[in-house]
Amino acid sequence: MRLYPLMPCLLTLGLTWLAPTAWAQGAYPNKPVRMIVPFPAGQATDMVARMLAEGLGRTWGQQVVVENRPGVPGMMVGKEAPADGYTLTFGTSGTLAVNPAVIAKITYDTQRDYTMIHGGAIIPMVIVASANSPFQSLKDLVDAARKEPGKLNIGYGGVNNTQHLTGELFKSYAKVDLVGVNYKGSAAAVTDLLGGQVSLLVDSLAATVPHIKSGKIRPLAISTLQRVPQMPDLPTVAETFPGFEGVGWAGLVAPKGTPQAIVDKISDDTLKVLSDPKMRELIIDRGMVPDLRGAREWGDFVNAEVLKWVEAARKAGLKPE
Repeated sequence: MRLYPLMPCLLTLGLTWLAPTAWAQGAYPNKPVRMIVPFPAGQATDMVARMLAEGLGRTWGQQVVVENRPGVPGMMVGKEAPADGYTLTFGTSGTLAVNPAVIAKITYDTQRDYTMIHGGAIIPMVIVASANSPFQSLKDLVDAARKEPGKLNIGYGGVNNTQHLTGELFKSYAKVDLVGVNYKGSAAAVTDLLGGQVSLLVDSLAATVPHIKSGKIRPLAISTLQRVPQMPDLPTVAETFPGFEGVGWAGLVAPKGTPQAIVDKISDDTLKVLSDPKMRELIIDRGMVPDLRGAREWGDFVNAEVLKWVEAARKAGLKPE
């Protein structure tokens, strides 16, 4: 009974403690935000990051400064920054999921060191052949590969990257023996495909779509689960081999321990930016698809991707270097 008179005082004290916290969270961001992009300026992922940074900057009334730190060093900057929401990283399939599968002593851990905030863009991969190839469809390719195992070669627009592992994953799903040929980048891979040095190529839609539109390259299948708006008539690999998905992707992460209220605000505002029709059009024009998944759904996807690519690398016999 004697405690009752203390209740108003305790309630007042509790509200006093809560008020500054609520105010601080509601004020985010009250200064410029840094966005680390682990790719060089001008690369496709960098372009999307800059568009997203511009949109968030307008929404927040604060500048979002893009800082290019290619590769592992950029991911380390994002990992070691204060967990206050003022340093974000535009993580990708390569840096967050493929690197753990192919780098032996990687200095960061995707699940342990980062908080997933929101998807940004899906980067479809496409299986293509040259225009004078006899293959008119994915079925033609699979039938030929099964008839003469080890005869056909398939180029990858990179080494130990998403393109490479997507190609290896396709071989596993389709149960075909194709000879993989790695290139240092998309330009060299496309050149050799056009010149007949390789029969097939797995690369990003962004890298191949100009040649597809010109008629020099024939697309056989897209690697996304659903067909893409750029080529709605192009079948997915999954339509022939259910469950197949091998895509690049990018999205926002923050250092582990970032307050949930800040994560939720960034996620909500990112969704608003990506849902804008002009933003959607800009991303699609660059051969990508907006990714509207929020923190939990996108986090589940990223975690699954980490496991998938580790297993794909193992099955392909790729030893971490």
